[in-house]
Amino acid sequence: MHVFGPVPSRRLRRSLGVNNIPFKYCSYSCIYCQLGRTDKLTVERREFFDPQLIFKEVRRRVGEVGEVDYISFVPDGEPTLDANLGVEIELLKELGRVAVITNSSLLFREDVRADLLEADLVSLKVDAVEEEAWRKINRPHRSLNLEKILDGMLRFAEEYTGILITETMLIDSCATLESVEKIAEFLGMLKPHTAYLAIPTRPPAEKVRGVSMDFILEAKQIFDKYVNTELLIEAESGEFAIKSREDVLSIASVHPLREDVLAGYLKKLNLRIEDLADELEKVEFGSVKYYRRKI
Repeated sequence: MHVFGPVPSRRLRRSLGVNNIPFKYCSYSCIYCQLGRTDKLTVERREFFDPQLIFKEVRRRVGEVGEVDYISFVPDGEPTLDANLGVEIELLKELGRVAVITNSSLLFREDVRADLLEADLVSLKVDAVEEEAWRKINRPHRSLNLEKILDGMLRFAEEYTGILITETMLIDSCATLESVEKIAEFLGMLKPHTAYLAIPTRPPAEKVRGVSMDFILEAKQIFDKYVNTELLIEAESGEFAIKSREDVLSIASVHPLREDVLAGYLKKLNLRIEDLADELEKVEFGSVKYYRRKI
C-alpha cells in the first residue's frame, strides 16, 4: 500500500501519508531513525511506482476518510529519491494540500529543488551544519557533500513560496550549545516559517537518547534569537484512521505504534497483538513497548 492514515501529526495535524519509496531506500542512515538502519543507502534518483497508481490510491482513501490537513510524503525512505516526485505532487494537489518531509540531502540538485517547489509545505532536516556531527548523526552516503547540501537548502529557500519548516534532532552524545548556535545561525539565513527542535520519541536505530529537558530549553532560547521555534518532544496524540488489519500494517510500516495504542485499535477489530505476530515485531524505547511492521 502506498497510502496510510490519516495519522495525527505534530507538524501537519491530520496527515494522510504517502509512501512513494520502497523500504529503506535512503541517502542517510540516521542513528535515530524509527525504521532502523538503512540497508539500501543510495543517492540515485529513479522511478519506483506508477504515479497514477499512487494518485488513485490517495483519491480512494480521501473519499473514505474525508478532508485532511495535508497529503504528506513521509515514506519508508527519502522521498526525493523518487524521480516521479514532481509529477506525483502535481497530481495530488488536485485532492488537497501536499507536504513533503525530506532529509534535504539532495537539494543541491536543481531537479530536486524544482520538484519540491510545487509542494504546499516542505520540511527540511537540519541536524548539523558541521562535518563531524553530520556524519555521526546522519551517516550520509559517501558521495554527499555537506557544504553543497547547505547551499542547496539556501537556494531552495530563496525560490520557494510555500510554507517552509525545519526539524533538528538533538541527540545527547552529539549536541553542544556551540553546535546549536551554529545551526541556529544557518536557520536564520534559511528563514523557515517554523523551526522545530526534536528528540527521539519512538525507538531509534541505535542506542541513543535525546538531550535533557534543561538542554532543550537552553537550545530553544538560542534558536529563538534567530527563528520562530517550537518543540517536538512528546509523542503525537489523537486518533489514527485504523479500521482494518491492513490499516494497522500500513501505518506500522512507517510509524511504530505504542503497545497500548495498538491493543486498543485491535480490540475494536476483534484482534489481538498475537494475531499479527508474523507481521509485527516488538521494540522497546525506555520503558515503553512499540510494534512496527516486519520487513
